[in-house]
Amino acid sequence: MRGFRRPFLTLWALVLILALLAGCTRSGGGGGAGSDGEFQKVEIQPGERVKVTFWHAMGGVAGEAVDRLVQRFNSSQDRVEVEAVYQGSYDDALQKLRAAGPEGPTIMQVYEIGSRFMIDSGMITPMQNFIDADGFSTEDFEPNILGYYTFDGRLYSMPFNTSTPIVYYNKDAFREVGLDPEQPPRTFEEFKEYARKLTVTQGGETRHGASIALYGWFFEQFLAVQGAHYVDNDNGRSARATKAIINSPEGERFVNWLKEMVDEGVAINLGRRTAETQAAFSSGRVAMTMDSTAALGNILAGVGDKFEIGTAFLPRPEGANGGVIIGGASLWITNTKPLKEQWAAWEFVKWLTRPEVQAEWSIATGYFPIRKAAYDEQILKDWHTQRPQFITAIEQLRSSPLTTVTQGAVIGTFPQARQIVEAAMESVILGEATASEALAKAAEEITKGIEDYNRTTQAQ
Repeated sequence: MRGFRRPFLTLWALVLILALLAGCTRSGGGGGAGSDGEFQKVEIQPGERVKVTFWHAMGGVAGEAVDRLVQRFNSSQDRVEVEAVYQGSYDDALQKLRAAGPEGPTIMQVYEIGSRFMIDSGMITPMQNFIDADGFSTEDFEPNILGYYTFDGRLYSMPFNTSTPIVYYNKDAFREVGLDPEQPPRTFEEFKEYARKLTVTQGGETRHGASIALYGWFFEQFLAVQGAHYVDNDNGRSARATKAIINSPEGERFVNWLKEMVDEGVAINLGRRTAETQAAFSSGRVAMTMDSTAALGNILAGVGDKFEIGTAFLPRPEGANGGVIIGGASLWITNTKPLKEQWAAWEFVKWLTRPEVQAEWSIATGYFPIRKAAYDEQILKDWHTQRPQFITAIEQLRSSPLTTVTQGAVIGTFPQARQIVEAAMESVILGEATASEALAKAAEEITKGIEDYNRTTQAQ
């Protein structure tokens, strides 16, 4: 299995463990519990103007949208002033947070797979504390989005930028080969059959039926649509995860399905990066692909008027009844700041959840609104009329049952786990290992990382 083995404890993981050692010994200044143990609300007086620092990892168009929202919030009231600071990638931002300690931000944007680390770090005040003390209602929020960031019945962070993957397909290509463009494939077998029909060679050039990036997030999704967990103890939701269970029939079925299509020549392997499959789809070199819902704007721009784009749910084996897992990131309030500053941060976080703000954010970025009322905003209704493809994503999210499968796995070493899974998938596609061999080895490596992480954190 050449190219598959790699050291598990990367520099990133070592830094993470060292940070946990420091974070778990931190007193957590500003925890906010009164003598009766209840979290205390702190009122901010008009004109007091409490400063809040917000670190985020949104670059490009999304970063510009963040800046606009911050400016709008600051000008809408006179009690809280938010300063947004771009910190690079999600990994870069987390490393800066660990290094900063008490000098870090009041609000931190962290990708979804960093949740276990944030909880264990001792650096945060659960969002549920503010919700309960402020009498704030989340009844209107999308349950499948809240579900990811809810642990032991408590919401720890506020969803911010949320996405899921969907299938993108070329409707014109469907018509050319006699497929109904309004009936996309729903099962693994249908998808493979469609890919066969869509693979056409003309003038020495081949348009392949499909291309799916060898991306760890996609592997997680295809376990979930089959109703399978990624780690034990209900994905680490009923108790701390102790081992990976990705070497399951569901995991092998997905990887073998990919390999069969590549071996048959009806799908093309373009590696791990979705940027490559997106470019191939936009140019017409492949007829079907998978990408995030947040990529819709880029794909529409890339395709232009070359062909009509369709969108569909992720395919699944016949009879599978699982659903998708959200991706993206959420907002965490740190406990290293005075309580008044934490409450000022909550005011901004709460403002971001307003339906009109969520509608604006969704239009600007392509991410899901986190609450249902946002879909009643006229600007979002008009937007969806122009981009009906996004309706697919909403329907897929809402049709996914909320279970420990679709809540997603919770482990402190998820970034490394994704890399290990990607290497495993690659080794199978390249013919260096069977799906059974590769996933068994990957599960072993991921389990070792989980054990090391748990031993470090539980010793504190």
